[in-house]
Amino acid sequence: MSDDLKNIIRNVKDFPKKGIIFRDITTLLKDPVTLKKTSTLLFDFAKNKNITKVVGIEARGFMFGTALAEKLDVGFVPCRKPGKLPAETEKITYALEYGNDALEIHKDAIQKGDKVLLHDDLLATGGTAQAACKLIEKLGGQVVQVSFIVELSFLKGRTKLKKYDVRALVDYDSE
Repeated sequence: MSDDLKNIIRNVKDFPKKGIIFRDITTLLKDPVTLKKTSTLLFDFAKNKNITKVVGIEARGFMFGTALAEKLDVGFVPCRKPGKLPAETEKITYALEYGNDALEIHKDAIQKGDKVLLHDDLLATGGTAQAACKLIEKLGGQVVQVSFIVELSFLKGRTKLKKYDVRALVDYDSE
């Protein structure tokens, strides 16, 4: 399936800036067979983990995160950029290559002891996923798995997540 997905995922050169190859999953989303297969494969990674919540990272992590929550019969929690959630939030700030960024989750979204699946579309350098894991743990949750559709393993983001069960459907080991 990995090669099948690679053939469907569109590679957009020089987006969002020159020198970057953007791995565009919208081509995967528009194909109903591949959409269903991707959802099933991600579910297969997580189905025996006793997960109680799925956290999806804004915004592409919402697409399969909600489907995974539905299939696992658990709740979904959005992890968003600051100022996007209406109730009281917990926030984490983390370093980027050039500057800082932040993520927030509603304080009441994760309960102590929740077993959490964190999902996003792509693992690059790992900073965003690592920050989301720390935020989940700060709220009392236990990250039992982190899943992605695409991993850019040449960027070594998995090293920031080495204490977690990290799964990805497609790996690009070079640009």
